[in-house]
Amino acid sequence: MAPLRAPRPRGLALGALAAAGTVAFAPFPAAPAAPTPVPRTGFETSHGARWTSGPEETAFLAAVDRASPRVRVDRIGSTVQGRPLRLVRIGAPAPKDPAAVRRGNSVLLICSQHGDEPAGREACLSTVRDLARATDPTTTRLLAHTSVLVVPTANPDGRAADTRGNADRTDLNRDHLALTTPEARAIAAVLRDYRPDTVYDLHEYTPKPPWYDRDLLSLWPRNRNTAAPVHRASTALSRYFVAPAAQRAGFSTGVYGIWTDPVTGAPVKQVAGDGQERILRNTAGIKGSVALLVETRADGQRLAAGPADPAGGNRRRVAAQRAALKGLFAFLDRERGRIETATTAARAAGLADRGPVYLGGADNEPPSPDRVLTRPPRAYRLDAAQFARVRAVLAAHGVDWRWDGDGGATVPLRQPLRALVPLLLDGRADDHLVAAAPLDR
Repeated sequence: MAPLRAPRPRGLALGALAAAGTVAFAPFPAAPAAPTPVPRTGFETSHGARWTSGPEETAFLAAVDRASPRVRVDRIGSTVQGRPLRLVRIGAPAPKDPAAVRRGNSVLLICSQHGDEPAGREACLSTVRDLARATDPTTTRLLAHTSVLVVPTANPDGRAADTRGNADRTDLNRDHLALTTPEARAIAAVLRDYRPDTVYDLHEYTPKPPWYDRDLLSLWPRNRNTAAPVHRASTALSRYFVAPAAQRAGFSTGVYGIWTDPVTGAPVKQVAGDGQERILRNTAGIKGSVALLVETRADGQRLAAGPADPAGGNRRRVAAQRAALKGLFAFLDRERGRIETATTAARAAGLADRGPVYLGGADNEPPSPDRVLTRPPRAYRLDAAQFARVRAVLAAHGVDWRWDGDGGATVPLRQPLRALVPLLLDGRADDHLVAAAPLDR
C-alpha cells in the first residue's frame, strides 16, 4: 500500500452559506421574501464573550435540523442530572438508521468530554450548521460518501457546572472501558452501532511555557493493540492533515503530552498521552477505528489581544479547533478508500484469532514480557455472578459471548473485538472488570 499523502493547501469550505431568493410577479411590486435566518450559537451572538448555554444548544440544533434535510438530531441518553445526550447525524440526506451509516464511510466527533473545555464544543456546533448549509463541491462530495456523526456535548452536566468531570466527578475520558457513567455508555453504544471509521476527540489543555506551549496538539492511539494499518492512518491524520491545516491558519502545533526544548524542538519528556485502554482515542483504536485526540490551549486570550480581551482569546481557541477540523475533513475526502481498507482489515483480524494481546506498553514504550499475552487463551469463562456483573458492559461494547448452562457465559477471542476481551476479563490487565477463567487452546 502506498503511503498516505500530505494534502495540498486546500480544504473544506466550512461556512459557505447558500443565498437563494425568489422573484414574485404580481400587479403591484411585492415585498422581497425574508431570508431564512442563519442559526447562530450563543457563543457567536455574544462574539465570544460567553459559551453557548444548554437551552441555546437545544434551540440551535432544532433550528439546524428543521432547515436542512441533511441533518437528524437524536437523543441517545441522559446524564445523571437528566440533561439530554444528543447525536447529530449529517449526510446527503441524513442517514435514517445505523445500518445506512455502516454501508459507507463515517466519522464521529466527540466534543467536550471535559466540561471545562468548551472550545471544541463550540467548533462542533458551528461546524454542524456549516455542513448542513454548505453548497461548495468539496463539501457536497464529502457528504455524498461520508456520514458525519457528532456528539456536540459529551458532558452536559460538567459543561453546565464548568467542571472537568460529570455530576459524579468522574472523568469521562477514563471511563471508556468500564462504562460506569451514562455518558460513556452512550458513546460506547454509538461506537457499537455505527462502527465509525474515524473517531475525533476535541479537548483543551493547560500550557506550560516554554516547554509545552503550542496552539494545538494532537495524538493518535498509542495502545499497542491498535492494528498497524489503523495506527498508520491515525498518525497520518495528525501529521499530514490536522497539523498542516492548523499551521496554514497561523497556529503552532505539536504532539500532545510531549514537552519540547523551546530552542531545538527536541522532545524533553512525556507528561501525558500514554496507551491506557480506557482513554477514548485508545479505546477507538482497539475497536478498529482511526482515531485522534486534538487539544487546543485553554488560555487563548494570552495569544490574542491580551488579558484585557478574553472574548478574543475565546474566539482564537475556537478558531484553532475549526482549523484542525478542516484538516480532518480533507483527510476524509482524500483518503476515504484507505481509511475503509484499514478499518475493515483491523476488524476482520480478530476473526483470525492470531497474534499477541498487549496488557501494557505503548507505541513508544515496549511492554515488559509479563505484559504480553504471546499465546492468548481461546476464551474466558465467566461464572454466573461474574457474568451478571459485566453483562451490560459487554453488551454496550458489542462483545460476543455464548451462554453456559449454569447462568454463566464463555467469551471467545475469535471475534472483531478480540483485543478488547482480555483487557476486560483477564485478571492481569490493569483495568479488568472481573478476573475470568482463561480457557487454553
